[in-house]
Amino acid sequence: MLTVIGEALIDIVRGEGVSPRAHPGGSPMNVAVGLSRLGHRTLFVGRYGRDEHGAALEAHLREAGVELPVGPDDAPTSVAEATMDSRGSMSYDFQLDWNLEAAADRLADILADTELLHVGSIGAMLEPGASTVLEAVRQAAPHALISYDPNCRPSIVPDSSEARGWAESVVEHADVVKASDEDLLWLYPGRTIEESAQAWLDAGASLVVVTRGELGPWAVSRGTGPEGVRVPAHRVEVADTVGAGDSLMAALISALVDRGISGAGAAERVAALGEVEVAEILAYAAKAAGITVSRAGANPPTREELAA
Repeated sequence: MLTVIGEALIDIVRGEGVSPRAHPGGSPMNVAVGLSRLGHRTLFVGRYGRDEHGAALEAHLREAGVELPVGPDDAPTSVAEATMDSRGSMSYDFQLDWNLEAAADRLADILADTELLHVGSIGAMLEPGASTVLEAVRQAAPHALISYDPNCRPSIVPDSSEARGWAESVVEHADVVKASDEDLLWLYPGRTIEESAQAWLDAGASLVVVTRGELGPWAVSRGTGPEGVRVPAHRVEVADTVGAGDSLMAALISALVDRGISGAGAAERVAALGEVEVAEILAYAAKAAGITVSRAGANPPTREELAA
């Protein structure tokens, strides 16, 4: 069983000459949907309200086959207003309510049964929920593969030093970390991307993947050496970039789980991956991201689409 903890929200996408479009979103929720579409039993622990937006999120998750051990609460469902520029890139404005009070009684049992825990983004940086997420990571780390994507949102957590503290608290316990080049440059403006990735390896991670837009992903691990591994982006005509990094994250996790890398001892197995295997995993993940950007919204591919 794979578990994802984090925010779920509605993305309202706006752009020049385009009518507003509402899509289910939230980085961790997108990862949960991506994992389920890739054939993994996946639980999602987040929050959403008993309102129209919440009903849409629940329907989206259930349609993808994601299991929901925690139901809606009485607060409004979170909303992100995304504005698309002429290149398909997005900027965001959020209306958020983030806590995990509804999950408090269930979380220990859920974590005891999981072989992989993924966390990230707003859910791992915004209080009061972030403290619960960090404690979940600490509880699961001895017996589960831990993956993390900071997916920084300066409009929500504008203090880079605060965000850096949260990120490093999770990285300390994580086995696999994925970040964008923009994330790393914002968190560590005085360092190169390569230096920041190496610092996270030194802090505890076994594999660090950096997405670089059209340049394709780069990864460094204990088994690749400091130069790491680079693969090209999957070339497509871009509809928008919503959810691209989340699809890449889901496919990255899926490729590891497909290789038997989860559960206790996962960190050692990740660290043992050589350059050839890391390159294969990156190429698979990059293809997932490419399929997603070729269509509107956070719409990750199925296993069948990735195999085509």
